[in-house]
Amino acid sequence: MKRIAVQAQDFDVAGELAALEALGGGGVASFTGVVRGGDGLVALELEQYPAMTQAQVARIVDDAMARWPLLGVSVIHRYGRLEPGARIVFVGTASRHRTAALESCAFLIDWLKSHAPFWKKEHFEDGATQWVEARAEDEAKAKGWGG
Repeated sequence: MKRIAVQAQDFDVAGELAALEALGGGGVASFTGVVRGGDGLVALELEQYPAMTQAQVARIVDDAMARWPLLGVSVIHRYGRLEPGARIVFVGTASRHRTAALESCAFLIDWLKSHAPFWKKEHFEDGATQWVEARAEDEAKAKGWGG
């Protein structure tokens, strides 16, 4: 099972986990990212070019499936204007053993964070906006996986 979705609408974490659990493996790992609040942030806006984004996310998923013996992968990434507390990304993996599920889940979120083509703009309560720059620590985590 391989599920990749780049979408504006919210997603059902329980449903995604149930689909992965139904594959009969011994381990399911997941990560759900939410928009952080604080410092006057009222929204995070994600822009993307659909064909490019879908293709790059698919390459990242295929890489994970080649590295680990996975029964299934689910990656959902949202775009559009999201308020603090909104779900932004889901990564779930299923394997016969926990190590493969855990490692592949960590790999996927690290690579999505640094290699998926999303442009993020923060909106603040005073009307100011700013583009989010890539962080060196995110790039370092991705490089730690090689490739």
